[in-house]
Amino acid sequence: MRRSVIPGFGLSLGITLFYLGAIVLLPLCALILKASDVGLAQLWTILSSPRTLSAIRVTVTMALAATAFNAIYGLLLAWVLARYEFPGKRILDALVDVPFALPTAVAGLALTALFSKKGWFGAPLDALGIQVAYAPLGIAIAMAFTSIPFVVRTVQPVIEDLGSDVEEAGRSLGANDLQILWRVIFPAIFPAFLAGCSLSFARSLGEFGAVIFIAGNQPMKTEIVALLTYIRLEEYNYQAAAAIAVVMLAMAFAMLIITNAVQAWNLRYLGRGDA
Repeated sequence: MRRSVIPGFGLSLGITLFYLGAIVLLPLCALILKASDVGLAQLWTILSSPRTLSAIRVTVTMALAATAFNAIYGLLLAWVLARYEFPGKRILDALVDVPFALPTAVAGLALTALFSKKGWFGAPLDALGIQVAYAPLGIAIAMAFTSIPFVVRTVQPVIEDLGSDVEEAGRSLGANDLQILWRVIFPAIFPAFLAGCSLSFARSLGEFGAVIFIAGNQPMKTEIVALLTYIRLEEYNYQAAAAIAVVMLAMAFAMLIITNAVQAWNLRYLGRGDA
């Protein structure tokens, strides 16, 4: 019998389930139980308040804007890193992971300094009448900065494994570049692309450190859900904080479920095409 370098199935499964339960499921269950103490009437009062609705609207819309930017720019960046050789490629490839390694508070301070009215980027933009720092646009930029690696790192390996032979096969069959991109390349990378975008959106929903410095945190204008939850905790209003957090948790889970369903449908579609 071939021996494995890791423990047996029972021990490995037990350690995995214990870690999952203690680190992930237990805090989530505690959050849900805390929110369940709130009655439906009080829950509706909390979630339907103008400040809560405004925070949810700002968070979701800016997260969608950041995800849309990351979907386009992240795909292009992954394509360049996977298909081209140029001086400084390794440096650029390493810089993609900087948002993972950089503390989000440091990222927020750096972005605020760059996009303030006297910053390197903020000054010319302010001359054009575009305000970034202490405005919703700054929230989207901070979210995009912290979540861009999810798109790049999920798509890049798929593009590298895809190879250029599929493009040459498409050209040999008379397809133009647009047809090759839409009918050959994009269907192959779509599951990874969708996963990266969904992770980017989920990360943007929960981003805190990078956003609070550049947002200005003005209620009804630039206040995000994570900050409102923190404020409710400081006010010792644990039920309101738990209720707001559960709503965002439900939104993130719904996004992941939809993503998995679309990925499963796409894999079945590709399987029928191969058959």
